[in-house]
Amino acid sequence: MAAPVELRLVLDQLPADPLLLVFSFLDFRDLIHCSFVSRRLNQLSGHNPLWRSLCSRYWLLTDADRGAGAPSWRALFRQYYLEWGRYLRHYAVLKTSWETLKTFLSQRCPRMIASLKDGAKEEELDSIETQIGFKLPEDYRCSYRLHNGQKLVVPGLMGSMALSNHYRSEDLLDVETAAGGFQQRKGMRQCLPLTFCFHTGLSQYLALEATEGRNLSDIFYHCPDQLAQDPSAIDMFITGTSFSDWFTTYVNNVVTGEYPIIRDQIFRYVREQQCVATTGDLSVTVSTAFLPELSSVHPPHFFFTYRIRIEMSSSASPDAACQLDSRYWKITKGNGEEEEVRGPGVVGEYPVMMPGKVHEYASCTTFSTTSEHMEGHYTFHRLANKEEVFNVLIPRFHMVCPPFRKSVVRSVSLSLDQSSWLNDDDSDGDHGDFRGINLGDGAQCPRHV
Repeated sequence: MAAPVELRLVLDQLPADPLLLVFSFLDFRDLIHCSFVSRRLNQLSGHNPLWRSLCSRYWLLTDADRGAGAPSWRALFRQYYLEWGRYLRHYAVLKTSWETLKTFLSQRCPRMIASLKDGAKEEELDSIETQIGFKLPEDYRCSYRLHNGQKLVVPGLMGSMALSNHYRSEDLLDVETAAGGFQQRKGMRQCLPLTFCFHTGLSQYLALEATEGRNLSDIFYHCPDQLAQDPSAIDMFITGTSFSDWFTTYVNNVVTGEYPIIRDQIFRYVREQQCVATTGDLSVTVSTAFLPELSSVHPPHFFFTYRIRIEMSSSASPDAACQLDSRYWKITKGNGEEEEVRGPGVVGEYPVMMPGKVHEYASCTTFSTTSEHMEGHYTFHRLANKEEVFNVLIPRFHMVCPPFRKSVVRSVSLSLDQSSWLNDDDSDGDHGDFRGINLGDGAQCPRHV
């Protein structure tokens, strides 16, 4: 509806500066509406600094992006809106994440940057939707317009994990490869793979429909129910509630150093704040990681690896040199049960610590409750005096299973079958000792070493 003549006359008589100040608080839609009020407001609403601010907010454009002799900021905004307007809610967040990640990795993991693919075209994404018969989430489409995943290489962009004889590295799949792995079988219906690991076959999936106990846009690792006879009984470890949440959280963990870079790979270890203990010149830091490919909900078998860093201060006296003799662990399960473990060395080693030296090692543990914490100490002796024995504290660190959802097939079965062994299975969560359990690839799990 056109503004009354009297109002237009009043607005036309106002000085430009206060009007431009008011316009600076308006969104682009409001500025467009103002441009239809009168000729003068049309001129003022096209003020270049107003649209420069909007181009920066929505499209992250700078003066360098516009360049000399380029169209006005308003025309540039329109140009980007025609190309990216459908992704207005997601573009700035995802573009920022991608650029931040690339800047960070270009100095640390240049091979990963080289593996990234150029963005997909709108028609290519439309074709994929036609192929699989489902709409792709808008944030997923936006990200894939920026980068269409990566080439299938090792190491993968989405993180790695390594034990003595177990390795995982996840690639971010391009949309064409993902569509080829689109799941329609019972238990995994309407699920699109996001990542893939050559070594384990592990993938994270994106739910394109709210079905079989999943919410729309859930991202998860699938986990077959090993106690069910029905192969469609699949539990899920949830890793995200939307593509944008999943990707931006991961990028933030990488660029803030939460996930360390080790041998040109991103390792998905997590360290709690303040998880460091200092005894004299020695400090001990612990970080942990959950391994979904070696875990299950039924039976409850949650597999964690932990990485320990022992460091002697570079300012320590040479006389402070020492050697690790033994370890002591106190393990507390989520149900309150406690266990104590003592043993020689760490993973078969007896590291010697000198001023400035760092010793790191990784070990693993399994448990049958959804959470557990560990703490303890190492026993050292001085090299200059073997009779001088002392303990170095290991800080308490927690291992908590990520959120999971049980298979709807199991839920239905439980409602129909109330046999005692199934009731016992879900009552106390304790399924015995997992020491020495086979990891599925011939590896044996060392317990608390």
